[in-house]
Amino acid sequence: MISVSETAKKKVMSLMEEEGFNAQADFVRVGVKSGGCSGLSYELTFDNSAGETDKVFEDNEVRILVDKKSFLYLVGTVLEYSGGLNGKGFVFNNPNAQRTCGCGESFSL
Repeated sequence: MISVSETAKKKVMSLMEEEGFNAQADFVRVGVKSGGCSGLSYELTFDNSAGETDKVFEDNEVRILVDKKSFLYLVGTVLEYSGGLNGKGFVFNNPNAQRTCGCGESFSL
């Protein structure tokens, strides 16, 4: 399961609307890919359909898609949003990450 904080929910809903997606019907796709200074990096996009092997979750009114491979790395992750002076944007609080880079966009297990 992936959880979504209240601040992340508000930002996701706003961005989905700006990009022409329907937050009640469409999805936030969360994934992991090779790369970044720690070995793996996060991906966050919008999608309007689930694939056959996607895991589908809903938390805090946000519908989330995760591909089967990425799910193994993301179990228990909380998606948050930080819009303060540091300007981080979306933040993944991943309990599986043993090491993260300074910017928080990549991690290793």
